[in-house]
Amino acid sequence: MATVRETTYDLLRDLGLTTIFGNPGSTEEPFLQNFPADFYYVHALQEASAMAMADGYAQATGRPAHVNLHTAPGTGNSMGNLVTAWHNKTPLIVTAGQQNREMLLIEPRLASVRPAELTQPYVKWSYEPVRPQDIPAALMRAYATAVQPPAGPVFLSLPMDDWDQPADRPPQVRRVATRFAPDPERLRDFVAALAGSRAPALVLGAAVDRAGAWSAAIALAERLAAPVWAAPAPERAAFPEDHPHYRGVLPYAIGPLAEALHGHDTVLVVGAPVFRYYPHVPGDYLPADARLLHITDDPDESARAPVGDSLLGDAGLALAALLELLPPADRPPPPPRPDPQPPEESSPPSADALFAALARHWPGEGVLVQESPSNLAALRRRLRVTRPGSYFTMASGGLGFGLPAAVGIALAERDTGRHRPVVAVVGDGSFHYSVQALWTAAQLRLPLAVVVPVNHQYAILKAFAELKHTPGVPALDLPGLDVTAIARGYGCASAVVDPLDRLGEALDAALAADRPTVLPVPISTELPRIL
Repeated sequence: MATVRETTYDLLRDLGLTTIFGNPGSTEEPFLQNFPADFYYVHALQEASAMAMADGYAQATGRPAHVNLHTAPGTGNSMGNLVTAWHNKTPLIVTAGQQNREMLLIEPRLASVRPAELTQPYVKWSYEPVRPQDIPAALMRAYATAVQPPAGPVFLSLPMDDWDQPADRPPQVRRVATRFAPDPERLRDFVAALAGSRAPALVLGAAVDRAGAWSAAIALAERLAAPVWAAPAPERAAFPEDHPHYRGVLPYAIGPLAEALHGHDTVLVVGAPVFRYYPHVPGDYLPADARLLHITDDPDESARAPVGDSLLGDAGLALAALLELLPPADRPPPPPRPDPQPPEESSPPSADALFAALARHWPGEGVLVQESPSNLAALRRRLRVTRPGSYFTMASGGLGFGLPAAVGIALAERDTGRHRPVVAVVGDGSFHYSVQALWTAAQLRLPLAVVVPVNHQYAILKAFAELKHTPGVPALDLPGLDVTAIARGYGCASAVVDPLDRLGEALDAALAADRPTVLPVPISTELPRIL
């Protein structure tokens, strides 16, 4: 008779979950024993890194990923990046070891006392099976829950003495829908509003990229002769940023966002929340007399929107349906936005100068992973994303995602055979949140380039302190950090890029290497503008 462990591994094979991200702990060893030769274990040095690596891998492959964690303390380590996976809408099957069932009553060491509550509210479903024999069926339900829209992480707590128990009949492997089309009647209402609009605007979010719908978004923008904005703080790019209709990223504050949309009577938001706001700058949500139309696959996202009429549906299917019904607009296309002025020369260079140089040397198929909050505006201003699946960051706003996510994305590029070059831009503050991810990248021999703008401070926090008039905040400087020495200690190549004209040569060498390369670049300490 098959054991629970054998039946579970067979199910994981059937579901294509043969890559497991984790950091092994004692309560997981009964599951991991005699690890099958056809499975691959991606070893992270800490659970937060394992979570973000799986997030990046799942987003880049377009398939769910499996993260195996330690019981409550290890799961706790992962929580920051679990929050990010939730906001990123990444389908992750998260399993964690649990103490022996026969000891749970007395709450021994390493017991997770309330395992189903621990990861809430940042999972779609959380469960500890009542019987050992329920584990495979629970895993099947977890998979089905994670991948159905809105996609997201799920969590299973699995007692360590369950694995050798005799299994029930294996659960049926089920295939579930991952997309749904919009209601036809409500779709026609949206079409009528757009067709009758004097000056529509299109606002796109990450779901457009997740749906592979760039071409439909371009066609709709051109059909409407409408300008296109990225929704505030987007975690993925949804439209070619060199297209003449593209206007940039909307500000993430209430009043300034409405001001940016001034003059538009209809705002169509596809695949994004309405809206991500931070900091609080009061004002009207929309320009006077403007109507907002919201297309999302997430009912909760629709329900919490402060304004607008909603239509539930997959972003790609909805865009395609709109294209079938909308007549071409009888107005000229919007004028292209002007290019930014060349950055001023300074020593050390400004963030704008760094990213202008990066843009000049950007690899044609490059994938950008970004976690440099103080330099984000300069990065998006200078380096324009022009291909689908080419920009990733954290929707949550929490740090510690970028570096391990870049490792997961680089691994996905190798595993899928695409071999697109991956470049991470990670600030010298963000760099240290999940720095141990460098070891995994070095062990996997991934040709990952990590560009680290070095300004020895939490510049974004200093800028917020100025905006919010909160002087005297401690611990906003970062003296004494040697990025090069740390990177080499984890097995990476590393060299300071100074002067800046060495960046192109250093980047080319990094992407041609057989291990990760960390490239610290000194930049000025000038504070960014928040809005």
